Amino acid sequence: MKFNTKTIHGGQEHDPAYGAVMPPIYQTSTYAQSTPGGHKGYEYSRTHNPTRNALEKAFASIENGTFGLAFGSGMAAIDAVIKLLSPGDEVISTNDLYGGTYRLFTKVFENYGIKFHFTSMSSPEKILPLINNNTKLIWVETPTNPMMNIIDIKAMAELTKGNNILLAVDNTFATPYLQQPLELGAHIVMHSATKYLAGHSDVVMGALVVNDKLLAERLYFLQNASGAVCGPMDSFLTLRGIKTLHVRMQRHCENARAVAEFLENHPKIDKVYWPGLEDHPNHEIARSQMKDYGGMLSFITKGNDYDEAVRIVERLKIFTLAESLGGVESLAGHPASMTHASIPKEEREKSGVIDALIRLSVGIEDSEDLIADLKQAMQD
Repeated sequence: MKFNTKTIHGGQEHDPAYGAVMPPIYQTSTYAQSTPGGHKGYEYSRTHNPTRNALEKAFASIENGTFGLAFGSGMAAIDAVIKLLSPGDEVISTNDLYGGTYRLFTKVFENYGIKFHFTSMSSPEKILPLINNNTKLIWVETPTNPMMNIIDIKAMAELTKGNNILLAVDNTFATPYLQQPLELGAHIVMHSATKYLAGHSDVVMGALVVNDKLLAERLYFLQNASGAVCGPMDSFLTLRGIKTLHVRMQRHCENARAVAEFLENHPKIDKVYWPGLEDHPNHEIARSQMKDYGGMLSFITKGNDYDEAVRIVERLKIFTLAESLGGVESLAGHPASMTHASIPKEEREKSGVIDALIRLSVGIEDSEDLIADLKQAMQD
């Protein structure tokens, strides 16, 4: 089954009760039993819910995985992965990381004796010195948030072989439409399904997909034991969103290219970060592991002026100044004061997240309108 067909039919079955094409919303917390322990596969909705199970099968299908898990948020999904570890274990991650992930790693799990290393992942040689007997996980974002760096997933997978190390890839920006990390050697794929998978800015949701049965069983146990699951209504909405993922992503990519090329040629712009541009330092890696280059980009105005960056995002009319990304509508953000404010300024700036950086989530509106909006926002 091809990807475009999987988004609509992958892992799905018609409802056995009445043949409903869309999985019904099983808005229930518990299920009747005919005798103690005698039930029809469902006993309590924290553990299992038919609507959530349908979504989890869809997650697995579109990532070419075997087991899918749905969580109440992307952070809850990441939390479950780190709970696979024990005190004394070490994690290697990129130094260009979503602020919420950095906060979870440093402010929560460091308190429980897990050590995190943040480094450039531009080449395996920069990671090798950090690997030791305590290394249990390599955590990758690609493209990274917000600098749009591309990390070679195959190269990272090679580092884990024979070392008892898990490779987890945050695939939120790329989505499985553009990139499938399990096919490239990853053990775990994570999504903030709030973003492109749900796609309409009306759900908060997280996802994990794996192939290994034992790993899946450990994660299912944590999902149930910790209880950070999503509700049936959110599951239904995300299932509906996935059915248009392929057509939305095509337009996101087309519009991002148009916006990136406009910004690249604008006299007020110093630098544009979008992996589809040939001068992007990781363009060749992106071309080798991605189908297209995504709807996310960042840019810096000339002079690296904080006040100018804020003025631009405040003057936008079609782009909405807001947190999050990946919805059908275009959003603009100022990472230093919004998504990455939890990272100390000195650490942010080491990876390029300076005060003048603006991040765009390019939606599926008409690209000419988006360009006109940026043009008016940058006028003197």
